Amino acid sequence: MSEIETHNGFQIDLGNLLAYNPNHHFPSIPSSREELVKQCLEKGTELAQAIADALFTLPANEDVDGPIVTLPPPTTRLPRQKHLPRPKPPTKWEAFAQKKGIKKRKKDKIAYDERTGDWKRTYGYDRANDADDVPIIDAKPNDEPGVDPFAKRKAEKKQRVDNNQKNRVKNLKEAAKSGALPSHVQLAATSLPISGSQAAPKKLTKNELEEIAGAAATSTASIGKFDKKLPGEKPLKSKGKHRKFLPVAQGKGMGSQEREQTDKILNKLMSKHSHDSLNVNKAVRNINLQNEKKQQKNKRDKGSSSSKLDAKKKSFKKSPYKGASKKGSSFSSKSKSKSKSS
Repeated sequence: MSEIETHNGFQIDLGNLLAYNPNHHFPSIPSSREELVKQCLEKGTELAQAIADALFTLPANEDVDGPIVTLPPPTTRLPRQKHLPRPKPPTKWEAFAQKKGIKKRKKDKIAYDERTGDWKRTYGYDRANDADDVPIIDAKPNDEPGVDPFAKRKAEKKQRVDNNQKNRVKNLKEAAKSGALPSHVQLAATSLPISGSQAAPKKLTKNELEEIAGAAATSTASIGKFDKKLPGEKPLKSKGKHRKFLPVAQGKGMGSQEREQTDKILNKLMSKHSHDSLNVNKAVRNINLQNEKKQQKNKRDKGSSSSKLDAKKKSFKKSPYKGASKKGSSFSSKSKSKSKSS
């Protein structure tokens, strides 16, 4: 490996824009992480400056955006995670085209539709000059009488699609044999009928089959409550959990759970930024208790003051037995006169 040696002793690979100092060592072990980060940033700045100095030594071409430099080929061999992709074997059509000298040419994406007089897409839905989108099909001399030409054309198209699918699977089989399966097919190779790409099917035991059947039966929203039972089917051993969703509108019962859930989330968010966790529900309860105690104390104070006022009012009332009224006075005078006459 040939590197460019600078005056600082750095090894520089301009092809990969890589710089390395093999003689670097710390004079003393850093005491803290901040000190280690600081020293690494200083050495990294020196390496980046060395790469920039080496780039300005290369011949440059003037351009509108500035000088442009062509990098030399890299000298450092970087390791690969995976092996190099193997060459994919040619398909049946590619081999035939190579034999006949047929070259692939790029077609236009839009074409002129003679029937509508407008430009449309060449392929896909609502394409130009679509043979299936015609109201009348001209009869040919070799057509059989009584055969629907539209149904015949649809069946021929379906047959072409099936043949293309068979050829596609065949090409994938050939690629799988040589170990050059395309990258976009490797993830789905186990679900394709390709020989050698999927392992032999494992024979499931009775318990595994029961677990799979139970999982399938409990996969519905009602956990299999309304599913039809097969003859001889045993009840499920492990029932799934029914998912409960909070109501959208707040009301009685479960309506308050949504508010409690939001309170818990707020408590967690607030506790992350504070040393002491805050319990909103407990604080609200304490405030409510204090308010209730104040209200009870005020009621007691009002009751005691009203009882005192009633006692004073009763003291000002006159007793009916002391002759306060006229009837009482006449009664007393008559009684006196009788006593005198006697």
